[in-house]
Amino acid sequence: MNALVNEFIIKLKKRKIEGSKTTAKLTAEVLRSCISQQRLPQTNQAVVLIDAIRGIGEKLIAANPVELAVGNIVRRVLNIIREEDVSLTAAAVGGLGISAGSDDEDDVKQDDHQGLSAAALAAAARNTLRPPSLQTLLEDIPQSTAVPRTSSSGGDSEGKSKSADKNSTSKKLKHNVIEAVNELIQDIATCHEQIAEQAVEHIHHNEVILTLGNSRTVMEFLCAAKEKKRSFRVFVAEGAPRYQGHALAKELVARGLQTTVITDSAVFAIISRVNMVVVGAHTVMANGGVIAPVGMNMVALAAQRHAVPFVVLAGTHKLCPLYPHNPEVLLNELKSPAELLDFGEFSDCLDFGSSSGSPLLHVVNPAFDYVPPNLVSLFITDTGGHNASFMYRLIADYYSADDIVVKQKSIPLK
Repeated sequence: MNALVNEFIIKLKKRKIEGSKTTAKLTAEVLRSCISQQRLPQTNQAVVLIDAIRGIGEKLIAANPVELAVGNIVRRVLNIIREEDVSLTAAAVGGLGISAGSDDEDDVKQDDHQGLSAAALAAAARNTLRPPSLQTLLEDIPQSTAVPRTSSSGGDSEGKSKSADKNSTSKKLKHNVIEAVNELIQDIATCHEQIAEQAVEHIHHNEVILTLGNSRTVMEFLCAAKEKKRSFRVFVAEGAPRYQGHALAKELVARGLQTTVITDSAVFAIISRVNMVVVGAHTVMANGGVIAPVGMNMVALAAQRHAVPFVVLAGTHKLCPLYPHNPEVLLNELKSPAELLDFGEFSDCLDFGSSSGSPLLHVVNPAFDYVPPNLVSLFITDTGGHNASFMYRLIADYYSADDIVVKQKSIPLK
């Protein structure tokens, strides 16, 4: 397990894994392997598993703190463990029933459930003791039913039965968690398809759409509208200095879409002819702000100035529970200066006359921009369309408040 984690950490540090989707999928697969190989004790299996995953997650996040998808998946898996633990405990308490009994009977119950975490047992007990309400009826929560306990005459058989129950509980927790992580991996792999299915609801005939950079989700979204016999044009800003827009334009032309490539500086000149801006995202923050490829904030400002809808496509694995408390100090990454200037040109600008040899020319090549939530018109995820003001509630469905404390370093853009 350590070898698997260390190998993945090295890949993250060396930036051999690019793209939020690929990073999220590989992170989930690594955590799934760690869960399957983790040995759980007879007591507090969920607590031990949570501590192990949290420790591994902190190492993965530290390897590449700019790639927020790693932390997102770690927190999602922690939330899955908590939910499965509470679910198993609720089922155990509901099947056992809570009724008045002797102290000896209470001791037997406690011994039977010592493999379950105390927090989950308390939560399940509260749910069982709570009187029926409209909320529980709507959520279809099963209420407790008193089940008479049967005593065993043989002490040895009773001990074997308890041991088997504990092992069964441990295996069932791990099995359920792995199944839930498998579903998470499947959702990550198919998120762009589910987003693309909504294209026909947002793209209409004779529209002009603007995008920036190269996003597979955006490409599938536009091509899905084309397959539904929608006729429209696409303007692609080239996304300097990496010029990823060129690759997207070639792909769109190969799919039969009318495409026009423009420079990034021409966005303000073209935006008045555009009906909608459709872009991808690197991460969606808890306040609805977006961390996206550099130049995106300029596009969002141009869209707001001309009252053009600014639509962001993002899978749920990109939803981050963190807040950008200081917008001027963003989670960012500085790319190589070679993307802007050739090394020969850069070396000519060195001041060899000074003792320190410090350069007279500095090259800053940030990778990401921050788009505040007030500039975003609509988010389209694999669960549907949402306003920026609703993102915090959507994020709350996927993360637990106890798991947001997983360490996340911030890198200031200097």
